[in-house]
Formats: sequence, C-alpha cells, structure tokens
Amino acid sequence: MQTAITLFLLVMAALMITGSKLSDRWGRKRCFTIGLAVYGVGALLSAISPGLGVLILGNSLLEGVGSALLIPPVYILTTLLFTDLQSRARAFGRISGMGGVGAATGPLIGGLITTAISWRAALGISFVVSVFLQTVRGYNAIQTGVIFTAATVGILVSSLGAERFAGRRTQKSLILAGFVTTIARIGLLIGLVGASDAILAFVPGLLLIGLGVGVMLTPSVNVVQSAFPEDLQGEISGLSRSVSNLGSSLGTAIAGTILVSDLAAGNRSYALAMASLDR
Repeated sequence: MQTAITLFLLVMAALMITGSKLSDRWGRKRCFTIGLAVYGVGALLSAISPGLGVLILGNSLLEGVGSALLIPPVYILTTLLFTDLQSRARAFGRISGMGGVGAATGPLIGGLITTAISWRAALGISFVVSVFLQTVRGYNAIQTGVIFTAATVGILVSSLGAERFAGRRTQKSLILAGFVTTIARIGLLIGLVGASDAILAFVPGLLLIGLGVGVMLTPSVNVVQSAFPEDLQGEISGLSRSVSNLGSSLGTAIAGTILVSDLAAGNRSYALAMASLDR
C-alpha cells in the first residue's frame, strides 16, 4: 500500500508541469475534463484490482496522470478570475474548505465501503496515522475515518476564515504561524497518544494540526500564484504542485518505512514516524 501511495504522488510530481502546459494548449476546461475522466478510469481499475500490479496501474499511474491534468486548471483559473489578494484568499480558502468537506466524508464513507465491501473500493487516507490505528491499535476502517474527522474540521474552519486572516495579517506571517502550529501539534499528538490508549487522545492533536495546515495552506498557494503574471500561470501552477507532491511522496516513503519496519514496537515506531514528518 505504501508503494502504491508513494508512486501515485511521484507520478503527479513528475507530470504536474506537463499538465499545466497542456492546460494552456488544450484549454483549462478541456484539460480538467480529460483529467477527471482518466482519474475515473484509474479509480475503477483500483476497485477491481486483483493484486498490487493492477492497483499500481489504476491508482498510481492513471489516477496520478488524471490528477496532474485536473489540478493545475483549478489554481490557474482561480488566480486569473480573482485579481486582488483578499479575493484570492477567499477563493483559495473556499477551495481548501471544499476539499476539507470531501476529506471529512471520504474517510467515513471509505471506512464503510472498506468494511462492507473491500479496501480496493476506497483508497487516499493519511498514511502514517491510519496504518498505526489499524495495524497497532486494531481499529477498523470506520473508527479510523471517525478519528480523522477532527483534522478535517480544523482544516475546514481555518480555510473558511482565510479572507479574514488575509485582511489582518501578512501572508508570510500566516504561513509561518501555520507551520509552527502544525509542528507543535504533531508533538502534542505524539505525547497524548503515547500516554493514553483512548480514541479521544487523537482528537486534540489532529484538530489543531488541521487548523495549522488550513492557516498555512491558503496563503502559501496565494503568495506563489500571485507572484507571477498571467502568461506564466501555467508554469508556476505546475511547478508549485510538483514540488508539493514530491514532498508528500518523500514524507510518505520515509515515515512509512520507519513505521512498518518495527510495527511490534507500537507507540515507539509511530512516534518516530510522526517525528520524521516534523523535519
């Protein structure tokens, strides 16, 4: 599973710049539609995959290609349609908020599907915590989905406040505050989970991590996209998403390797994996 997730992120990172250029050549709406179709085919293959080979074809390759085609047009069009910093903050905040809504329902619905049908029908939960919850703590997919709702609520709340934050603080200060908050809350999550076996021990840390990520995410995208003129929006959108996905793939690979190398260690391997994300 770690292999499939890491390859998915690497494919997106490798093709995101190409996807951005194709959106300029083919048109943003057409590129988005094609990407959505390719992603859908990949999801279908993942659902019927008999093993890792077909799963990698569907999830890692086709869904990765589809994502590389459909993500850049969203950022390009938002930057071009909203011309000042605060309106862009509001727009990017709403995009992040809607992503939060999807992320809130995704783990819950995915948990139900995984429990009732098969894991193949519901892939894309945060790797480290979900592996720890299900492998070490023995929680089922539904319980795992419920726990992740705390982080999603945090992202949703902070993303919806993006316009107000942009009017009161500089984008740089928001990015720094979100980054520091996220790192500190990872430490809180490690400490609480290490001290208690209760499900509720995950809630405060995940909620505050979600708040930190939401505060950081919108201004970081806003700053990058707003720094370049219209004729370079394709390039910068692809480059920024490529770097983001490359970081995600490295994080998944490093933290996942630490986590699964010594699952018998329980809390210790989880703490080391989460600490590596701080770096």
